[in-house]
Order: sequence, then structure tokens, then C-alpha cells
Amino acid sequence: MDQPPSTHPLPRPDDRTPDRAPDRTPLFSRAAVVASCVGFILIGALQALYGPSIPAFRDEYGLSPSTAGLGLSAHFVGGVAGVLVFDRLFGRLVGRAGPAARIGNRKLLGGSYLLMAVGAAGFALAPTWPAALAMALVAGLGFGGIDYGLNQLFAVGFGRRSTAMLNILNAHFGIGAILGPALIGLVGAEHYTAVFLGFAVLTLPLLLCLAGVRDEAPPRTDEAAEADGVDARRARARSRSLATVLGAFVLLYVLHVGIEAGVGGWEPTHLETVGYGATAAASATSVYWLMMTVGRFLVAPLALRWPARSIIVVSCAGMTACLLLAAVPALAPYAYAGVGLFIAPIFPTGLPWLNDAAPRARRAGALVIAASMVGGVAAGPALGKAIELSGIRSVPLILAAVSAICLATTGWLIRATATRPADTDPRSAATAGRPPLGDRVGEKP
Repeated sequence: MDQPPSTHPLPRPDDRTPDRAPDRTPLFSRAAVVASCVGFILIGALQALYGPSIPAFRDEYGLSPSTAGLGLSAHFVGGVAGVLVFDRLFGRLVGRAGPAARIGNRKLLGGSYLLMAVGAAGFALAPTWPAALAMALVAGLGFGGIDYGLNQLFAVGFGRRSTAMLNILNAHFGIGAILGPALIGLVGAEHYTAVFLGFAVLTLPLLLCLAGVRDEAPPRTDEAAEADGVDARRARARSRSLATVLGAFVLLYVLHVGIEAGVGGWEPTHLETVGYGATAAASATSVYWLMMTVGRFLVAPLALRWPARSIIVVSCAGMTACLLLAAVPALAPYAYAGVGLFIAPIFPTGLPWLNDAAPRARRAGALVIAASMVGGVAAGPALGKAIELSGIRSVPLILAAVSAICLATTGWLIRATATRPADTDPRSAATAGRPPLGDRVGEKP
């Protein structure tokens, strides 16, 4: 049956509504899903290897502590660049001679794995510290491409299970972040070269599993097409509304990753200041990271029954409450563990919500993932300055104030992206001659 004419483009055919395209090939095979989880273990481990290896960097290259810490900074700079480069190439047409072909998911993910492997091996074998920093940047490029690429593809590749699968994927990142330092501790920091080389070797077999990733990029609609047949004033208002929503998502990601990094960096110092021993403080911090991993596994089945916005608002509220409790010395270690549990779902759960709220916004996913990396880098000096002014005992209260902003931002996003129940099916909206759900962000229902 012919569809009634509509002045608005139909929603893009992605996998978030599997009933619309039951004949489409899944984006990932089972083997590719397993390989993607292994890939996230590896990128989690790589990010966590730099810190425990700093003593060896200093001995080998004769570095000051601040200079030795530039290894992780170079990795993060490369990560941000990798996110932006991957997004820039995502779905781009190549091939001037003959029929043009899109740069598919396999090539982009394969290139990212290779960059990460080459960078890790080069970092291990670099003859000078500047060369090592350059290789850390290369490894970071691959890291960013994998982080963004798999997060974005998982966000659209499993239909209504995408939120659950994203939490499982990112839980494996936490597994790697726990295993990396443990491995350095087992073999000794002086053997970091062997660990980085082994890491590079383990990355290469993942290239064989890319055959299980569908090679077409989910189609993107040019934002200019949204305005076809729409009054110019209304189009501008929708554009401003969309920009505000994206800005709120960026703020949420920057702040919550800043809290994540802030707790991980300052929890040991705060606990020692309020009377705990160094061993107990270090163990409590390990439990915090462990609870982040556990939290993502636990929320996966919940994500099949509850919408992303509900999970995130509960997470922000719980995170704020736990940070306030961490100001009580007797409760602090347990409260920090609670922070890890509540903060865990925010990063992976927010991506499907973003895709639903703004499916036509170009580079929205890249923007928030890059912002999350910037938040992790900026958290250290920003929190350090605040602590200089107010003292170490104020750490949980400062972080609680930031968490309260996350909660307020989430509440605003829930109101801004709310739609009437009848509008939740994009097909009915398009059929009725109204713009799809993502085009109505910020409009009153």
C-alpha cells in the first residue's frame, strides 16, 4: 500500500526498531560480539598500563614525575583525535575510478586495531621519550577509533537490546582496566616493554573476527534535508533546540567522567587523610573500579525493561547520595563503592538515549564520547585546584556538587526529550505527515 505523501523524510532505517526491517542482516555475528568484548578488555588494559609503568619510564629515560605522566596524556589526546577521525570517515565515499564504495565498518575498525597494535609495540621499543610519546599518540588514535566505533555500532546494532549490550561491552572495558595494573604488578614495572608488546600481539587476532561485522555504515541523513518543506522559522527553532539538547548531553558526559576520574584519583588520598591506612585506601579504590564493572553487568537485564532516561536519573541520584555519605569517615569506603555501582551505567546507557533523542544530528555520538575523554583529562587539574582551596576532606563534597549538576541536567533532558505516547512510533509520525521523533526534540508535546 502506498504511503501518504509527507513533507518530511522517513526515519533512518536503523536497528533500534527491529520490527521495521526483520529481513536485515544483524550488524554483528556472535563471534564478532565476543571479539568486540575482547577488544574492549584490551583498550581498558592499555589505558590502565601507563600509570603503573611510570617508575620504569622514569628510570629508563631519566624523567621527572610530571614528564613521565605525559604518556597517558598523549594517549588521551590521540583518543580524542581517533574519535573525531573515525566519525569523519564513517560512511564516507571512496574510490574515484569506477563505482564509489563506502568506507565500511570493517576497514575502520581494522585500521583502528592496527594503529593500536603498532602504537603499543612502538611505545615499548621507542629509543627516546619523545618517540615513545609519539607512539602513545598513535596507540591513542586506534583506541579512540575502537572506543567510538564499537560504542556507536552497538548503540544501533541490537534493536531494543542495544542499551543492555552497550553496558555489557563497557563492562569488559572495566575488566581490562582491572587486569592491566594487576599484570604490571605481577611481572614488575621494569618489564613493561614485554607487557606492551604482548598487548600488541593480542590485538592482531581480532582482525580475523571483523568478517562478522556488517560492512555497511548505518545511513545518515543530511541535516539540511530536514528543512525541506518546513517553514524556515520552525526549522531554525528546531535546530536551536537540538543544539541545546546536545549541549546538555555533552555536559552530562564531561561531568560524570570527571567524577569517575576524580574518585579514582583522589579516593586513596581522602581515605588516608580521614584515618585509613595506605593498604586499606588502595584496596577500597580497587573495589570502586570493580563495582563500576559489576554495575554494568547488573544493569544489562534492567535495560531490557526500563528506559535509558530512568536508569540514568536513578544512577545520578544514587551517585550524589553516595558522595555525600563519603564525607562521613566511617562510611567512606562503602560509599565510594556505591559511587562506582551507580556511575557505571551512565556512559553506555546515555548513547542509545542520545540516538533516540537526536537521530539526525551528525556527529552527536562522536561529540559526547570525545567530550568524555576531555572530561577525564580535565578532571585532574580542575579538582586539584578546588582541593587546594578547600582541603582534601572536601573531596566527596566537591564531587557531590558536580554530581548534583549531573542530576539536574538529566532531569532537564528528560523534560526536553519527552514525547506523547502516541508519538513513540516514528512510523506513525511519518505517516501522519509529521516529523519523526528525533525531529521534535525540544518541542512541546
